[in-house]
Amino acid sequence: MGILIHGDGSFAGQGVVYETLHLSALPNYTTGGTIHIVVNNQVAFTTDPMSGRSSQYCTDVAKALNVPIFHVNGDDMEAVVHVCELAAEWRQTFHSDVVVDLVCYRRFGHNEIDEPSFTQPNMYKVIRNHPSALTIYQNKLLESGQVTKEDIERIQNKVNSILNEEFLSSKDYVPQRRDWLSSHWSGFKSPEQISRIRNTGVKPEILKSVGKAVTALPETFKPHRAVKKVYEQRGQMIETGEGIDWAVAEALAFATLLVEGNHVRLSGQDVERGTFSHRHSVLHDQETGEKYCPLDHITAGQDEEMFTVSNSSLSEFGVLGFELGYSMESPNALVIWEAQFGDFANGAHVIFDQFLSSGESKWLRQTGLVVLLPHGYDGQGPEHSSARLERFLQMSDDNPFVIPEMDPTLRKQIQECNWQVVNVTTPANYFHVLRRQIHREFRKPLIVMAPKNLLRHKDCKSNLSEFDDVQGHPGFDKQGTRFKRLIKDQNHHSDLEEGIRRLVLCSGKVYYELDEQRRKAEAKDVAICRVEQLCPFPYDLIQRELKRYPNAEIVWVQEEPMNMGAYSYIAPRLSTAMKSLGRGTIDDIKYIGRAPSAASATGFYSVHLKEQSEIVQKAVQKEPIESHS
Repeated sequence: MGILIHGDGSFAGQGVVYETLHLSALPNYTTGGTIHIVVNNQVAFTTDPMSGRSSQYCTDVAKALNVPIFHVNGDDMEAVVHVCELAAEWRQTFHSDVVVDLVCYRRFGHNEIDEPSFTQPNMYKVIRNHPSALTIYQNKLLESGQVTKEDIERIQNKVNSILNEEFLSSKDYVPQRRDWLSSHWSGFKSPEQISRIRNTGVKPEILKSVGKAVTALPETFKPHRAVKKVYEQRGQMIETGEGIDWAVAEALAFATLLVEGNHVRLSGQDVERGTFSHRHSVLHDQETGEKYCPLDHITAGQDEEMFTVSNSSLSEFGVLGFELGYSMESPNALVIWEAQFGDFANGAHVIFDQFLSSGESKWLRQTGLVVLLPHGYDGQGPEHSSARLERFLQMSDDNPFVIPEMDPTLRKQIQECNWQVVNVTTPANYFHVLRRQIHREFRKPLIVMAPKNLLRHKDCKSNLSEFDDVQGHPGFDKQGTRFKRLIKDQNHHSDLEEGIRRLVLCSGKVYYELDEQRRKAEAKDVAICRVEQLCPFPYDLIQRELKRYPNAEIVWVQEEPMNMGAYSYIAPRLSTAMKSLGRGTIDDIKYIGRAPSAASATGFYSVHLKEQSEIVQKAVQKEPIESHS
């Protein structure tokens, strides 16, 4: 049974209260009812009720739900007990929320050193002369003859003795690093313990089997003709093993985790179809309206509750908080929240700032929550371009001036970082980064700058061999098939590496525009490397590329303005990698991207095209890149 304690000011004034309340009866978000106890002490810090809400009661926001609201006098202890028992019985019987408005007061103001009479002098004249709730109840019991003064004194002495003993014990108490582990989290490792890197490839026969299942529809089911065509194309991808797109890669990641016994949950606005009409994980019969979800039918007798995909209400703050809690309860579930557009995560940044980025540091609580934030400059204006990549990187706690241990057998870089931030450019790499969340012995939040135009980009495709665990193909390296933190240049010019004049480092979908421009300009002496994992920074792979191109000028290219995107995060870390190799300093890193700006993007499509063209052309120009300083 969930119990939430609220203040009167926050219950009436905080928007997330309503966002959370209205989740209470939604099928994939209900908790079977929550008891809300509002400690209504009349003062929201120093604000009077008449200035803190527009309604008579602080609990009136809950009238939006068909649930009981009980108002009870906090001085009447037995009435409080009775109401709380009634609330519990209601919740257990009807499985819905219930609200208790506990009308009381603060005797000492907001805290022990606050002086409430500064702002509420008349109220506190009354409170100073008002007996405490404890005194009122003691007198009531004495007058009824149920207890004696000796009984009360004995009880008080016993309670005070317990409190004093625990207070003294607290001075020498040393918390255990793993006190937070519940039974569900038993066996997971802390940052002090090494967790070996695991491969995430899947046997080819399993990929084929689940691939056929997630691309097949029942003969009697009548999908929309456009969706039918999409599924026919997906079936062809699995059959040939070529041209796997983003949506199929995601479905394969989900399906393989499901057959391994893991729960998968995806929630957010429009996630069933996908904001960009790419996912189609839930299909609708065009004659009956009946729904069909292929991921519920991978194997015979599959428990349909193993996979959950749910369009959320139009909420970011409340829904992201719900998914965070879900992930913290269940470490063996892949829990994903997808923003409709990455920009919309702005409405949920309290969750990122206060909980997701720092929860393990503050409370020793791990979470493997995945956040998908569609990001990329396509000329759709400042509200539909940027997921504010820079904010997530700014909150990353890795030291930009120290290269950590990078030996694969000793590396704890991700374990010691507060979260991971990636900007992935291939369906196969997306597949592996999702499976990596489950196939290791610890949990870290994963922020994914998800694509938009790459969902259907002709070059953003992977072969099925890049998903499997068989050695001897291009997607396999000596460690095995796994997520690639950096993708090296694809031009295979090993005999010309000393002649490469420019090493372009970038991240995300701008790579494809750079590669196309390089082909047009026939700039064979320009190498382009994709930094797929931005945080924690892949020092070992960056240094590998710096060694490979000893004579190249080093350039960072991004679509975002200079004061946004990854540049401010990348520059000092890239400089640290360069210094350790004697390749120069931060002044030797050339920047190509948009100029500093207050808005994340232009609102004029023609201006966007001009800016984008200038960026990709400059990256492959024959002349050396001028320093932005």
